[in-house]
Amino acid sequence: MNFIKTKIPAIVVIEPQIYGDERGYFVETFRQDKLENFLGYRIDFCQDNESKSSKGVLRGLHYQLPPFAQTKLVRVISGKVLDIAVDIRKDSPTFGKHISVELSGENKKQLLIPRGFAHGFVVLEDDTIFSYKVDNYYSPQADRGIAFDDEELGIDWILKKGELNLSAKDKTQPLLKNTDDLFEYGVNYYA
Repeated sequence: MNFIKTKIPAIVVIEPQIYGDERGYFVETFRQDKLENFLGYRIDFCQDNESKSSKGVLRGLHYQLPPFAQTKLVRVISGKVLDIAVDIRKDSPTFGKHISVELSGENKKQLLIPRGFAHGFVVLEDDTIFSYKVDNYYSPQADRGIAFDDEELGIDWILKKGELNLSAKDKTQPLLKNTDDLFEYGVNYYA
């Protein structure tokens, strides 16, 4: 596995080794010891989630407030998405900046999104299966979001707005500048 820090160093792209031949392929999708060695801190994933979506479905940008904040390790089993993580840590040098990575069943890349980031993705192929691990359980009262089309974030979702399919909740999320529930930069949310 290759672990690659992005332009926002807390976010990590993971490229697994794929072993393939005429019979198919084998890939090790998760190794806690290697991940923790690279990060220098412990992560205890407690829940796996999976969704299947059609092309144009946009889910996000979501996060949970402390003490229910979540680290996510996301990947695509089949199909393709554009995955987005936005830094929502106040006073962070990268506050409001984002990372966008194409994840697919073919490239097998994964993205580690730590606590203090909002997350979303847009589906680029029909019947895409998206899977992710989280290190904290879902909490409806801590659930928050940011508008996917906030112009100050400058996210290129690749598809035109008319091609997007959003939930009622995601159509009404606030702009980042109107969001009071953000994270403090420099706080250890893993303690």
